[in-house]
Amino acid sequence: MAFFLTAAGAALAVALELLEALAIVLAVGLVRRPRDAVVGALAATVVLAALALIAGPLVLAALPEDVLELVIGVLLLLFGLEWLRKGVLRLSGRRSRSSAYREFIEEQDALEALPPPAPGRGDWAGRAIAFKGVFLEGVEVILIVSALGARPGGLTPALVGAGAALVLVVATGVALRSPLSRIPETHLKFTVGLVLSAFGVFLAAEGLGVEWPLGDAALLYVGAALAGVALAQVAMLARASRISAG
Repeated sequence: MAFFLTAAGAALAVALELLEALAIVLAVGLVRRPRDAVVGALAATVVLAALALIAGPLVLAALPEDVLELVIGVLLLLFGLEWLRKGVLRLSGRRSRSSAYREFIEEQDALEALPPPAPGRGDWAGRAIAFKGVFLEGVEVILIVSALGARPGGLTPALVGAGAALVLVVATGVALRSPLSRIPETHLKFTVGLVLSAFGVFLAAEGLGVEWPLGDAALLYVGAALAGVALAQVAMLARASRISAG
């Protein structure tokens, strides 16, 4: 159960973060030059790989197990509750729906306002934008995967989920823009918020010495409780919006 939930949570979270990075890289490649978009993205990937290989193990190895679980739980809660908050607002109509395709169009418009790159020279503006997009989203990927993978037995499913997400997003990139407009990002991000929040509550409580009834299966009823509260909030906000609009 924990293996499946960890892999699914990592896959969804990583895929959504990478889709946002992909929207920026695609915009740079189509408006500026594909080569410079790839150069910027690859440079960010190298920096992120070094950060994951060096910083991650050093930090995780320095903490006792109970403190590590508490830290991981709090970290996942920070990510999960923020995603959940935005998901509730989007599903209730209080905030615009999430869309990598819209981000792609907005990034295209911003790039078209920049001076064109000089022929035969590197487009450092395009490279910097691609680098920034991949790096910022990649830092969140590292934090989420490291947190999910730091619990005992969690590394393998977290890496499996992240790897599956990477393959999916690369395939989307090969297909270019059309898949970006068909992905139900708002619902997926709401689901990721639930999964990360459930793990956060579970691990933070374990770090404080709580022994959950049914062991890892507690993730299911914790997640169900969070879903119930979140969906009730969506319904309440949506009803309030309809009343105020009427």
